[in-house]
Amino acid sequence: MPDALADVREWAGQPVTETPIKGGLSHRIARLDTADGQRWLLRVLDPRVSQAGLGIPIDQEIANTLRAARAGVGPRVLHRMPGALLLEYLDGATLDAHDVRTLPGPIAAACRRLHAGPRFVNDFSIFRKLDEFLALCHTHGLRVPDGYEDRLPAVARIERALAADPLPAVPCHNDLLPGNLIRCGTEIRIVDYQLSGNNDPAFELGDIAAEADYDPDLADRLTRAYFGEDDPRLTARVRLNLIMSNLTWSLWFAVHHGLLREQAAAADFDYDAEAADKFARAVRDLDDPGFGRLVDDVRGGRTPGSPDAPPPDGSPGHRTRPPM
Repeated sequence: MPDALADVREWAGQPVTETPIKGGLSHRIARLDTADGQRWLLRVLDPRVSQAGLGIPIDQEIANTLRAARAGVGPRVLHRMPGALLLEYLDGATLDAHDVRTLPGPIAAACRRLHAGPRFVNDFSIFRKLDEFLALCHTHGLRVPDGYEDRLPAVARIERALAADPLPAVPCHNDLLPGNLIRCGTEIRIVDYQLSGNNDPAFELGDIAAEADYDPDLADRLTRAYFGEDDPRLTARVRLNLIMSNLTWSLWFAVHHGLLREQAAAADFDYDAEAADKFARAVRDLDDPGFGRLVDDVRGGRTPGSPDAPPPDGSPGHRTRPPM
C-alpha cells in the first residue's frame, strides 16, 4: 500500500493520512483523509487473489468497477493506479445479515440499477466456478467438506433445469454478502467487484439470500421485489441459485485457506467453519422434500412441447430480459 499511497499524495497535491480498514478477506483497503477535509477510499488489489482463482483478473475488476460507478450503484472512481483504485468514500452504514433480511425492497432496487447499467467486460457462471474450485482442491490436495462430491449429480440437475429456459445475462456483482452493501440514506450502494461478471440475475438474488440466510418466504419476497411479478418459475430459479451459492462459496473458503495461507492467517477468520456452515446449508436445502418441486417449477412444471409449455425463444410471451 505505501506505493499507492505515495501516488495518491502526489495526485492530490496535499498531505493525506491513512486509516486501514479491517474485515476484507482478499484485498487491502484504507480510508484516506486529506488536509483540506476530503475523505476517500483506497483499494489495493492483490494479484495473488485472481491468480488463485478467487477473483477475476485485476484489469477486469477495475473495468467493472468503473462500469458499476456509471450505473450509479458503485462508488465513483476518482483515480486509477497500477493495481489500485482511489474511490469515493461512501458515508453510510455497512449492512449486516439482519439488515439484509429487513431490506429486500431497497436491495432489489440496487440490483436492478446495477443490472440495467453497462455490461461488464467478462462473463461469469457459478457452475464453471464450482468446477474450477473443485479442480484446484484436487490439484493442491485441499480439504473439501465431507460428502461434497456426492452432491455433484444434484448440481448437474440444477444446471440442466436452469438452462432449459435461461434468463438473459446482465452485469452482476455475484458476491453480495452483507458487507458489500452500504446504506446511504434511502439507497443501497454496492462495493467490491472482485467476482463481478455478466450472469443470470437470479444468481444475484439467490446469493443475497444465501449470504443473509433468508428463509424461503423472504427469498420469494426478494424475487417479487426484483422482477415485479409472482411467478413460481422465478422464485424457484432464485432458490436453486441460493443452493448453488452455498455449494460453490464453501469451496472458495477452502481454496483461499489453502492457497493464500499468509492472508488467511492475518485475517483472523475461521475458513474451515465458514466452509462447513455453507455446505451444511446447501445439504439442508438439497435434502428438503421440496427440492424436486423447485426443479420442476423452474421448468414451468410442464413437459417441454406440451400445449401449455413455456414458449420458445423469441416467440410471444418469452422473457427476453428481466423488467428494469
